[in-house]
Amino acid sequence: MSSATTAQPVHPVQVPTGAPVPTAADRLFLVLIAVCTAVTAANIYLAGPLLPLIAHDFGSTPSAVAWIASVAQFGYATGLLFFAPLGDRVNRRPLVAALSVATTAALLAGAAAPGTAALAVAVFVAAAATVVPQLLVPLVAERAPAHHRARHVAAVIAGLFTGIVAARVVGSLVGQAYGWRVVFIGSAALTLVLGLATAYVLPSEKRRGSGPLFAGLAALPGLVRSSPDLWRACLRQAGMFGAWSALWTTLALLLTGGSYGFSTATAGLFGLFGLAASAVAPLAGGFVDRFGAGKVVRSAYALAAVSVPLFWLGGHVLWALFVAAIAVHAALVAAHVANQTLALTTTSTPATANTAYVVAGFTGGALASSLAGPAFSHWGWGGVCVVAGVWLVIGWVSTATGARRR
Repeated sequence: MSSATTAQPVHPVQVPTGAPVPTAADRLFLVLIAVCTAVTAANIYLAGPLLPLIAHDFGSTPSAVAWIASVAQFGYATGLLFFAPLGDRVNRRPLVAALSVATTAALLAGAAAPGTAALAVAVFVAAAATVVPQLLVPLVAERAPAHHRARHVAAVIAGLFTGIVAARVVGSLVGQAYGWRVVFIGSAALTLVLGLATAYVLPSEKRRGSGPLFAGLAALPGLVRSSPDLWRACLRQAGMFGAWSALWTTLALLLTGGSYGFSTATAGLFGLFGLAASAVAPLAGGFVDRFGAGKVVRSAYALAAVSVPLFWLGGHVLWALFVAAIAVHAALVAAHVANQTLALTTTSTPATANTAYVVAGFTGGALASSLAGPAFSHWGWGGVCVVAGVWLVIGWVSTATGARRR
């Protein structure tokens, strides 16, 4: 498989005269994919808001089990490496169905876990198999008209972030009322139904690549090296997603701890601020189509930089936490729309490029959240904010200096 870049980066697009208008069937197809993406993406974040309940069930403390949330992100990154590149080579219908069944089985195993070790294994497997959204996003980009491509990608990303928020809000409320194990069972049922329904409506595809099935995995390093735009999108999203993950995966520890003393259900309602920010996705898609990806990413980083001191202030002042939660979600969503659209359109192998992009983002998120738990234990909420700020600096400075060298 060639790793040469043949597609063009996302720049402002002129709308062609007589451009095709999406049909009702196209819109319904997009809605179903967005809903499936929401349900499957939620599986990666189930454990985060439930940490206090999990700790109580296993006779531990929330900070002592915070690492389980990081396990999910490492599992997702692992699954992406092996499964997402297959979107360039195999029929996605049976692959989506098989992964949905595997995720369901792992979630049910997690619901029955007798301890933290068994739960961590189940969470890792479930996250590794729940890579369906990243098989669907390249398909959406392929089917979309060029002048609406970022808007279509944004619709799926909006579904993804709605799922992330739902994992916190609905998971916290249901977990508080019925226990964390019921949340895992309910997510397993939704994953099975939506995953199989989506697989049923996907177009049938023939194998499109030659050579070994996992050749896309071997092509990843060369693909990233040969595409400066993909390289920058990977690192900038790793920095942005790492900052968000550090703050968001430990927020329940702050809200249920001594500073505020909220219940798990009340803490979960903070996800509603993220849901409000998810409305940014369609706007960001329009801005990318009109002004280009670079301007949108720069604006997103500026907004994220403002949110970090607001989060620090939010350790003592509730209104600052409200504003910071909206700001950091809006920044993450806007950056994700711009960076992922760039990753999908800058090479001739979009599924493999998308794999590199999402693996980079989730690896950055997993590393940051794995540091955030110990930082909270040793230095409190201020330590978490420092981790988030460092990740933003790394994500931006590393790509800015690299761009000057190139």
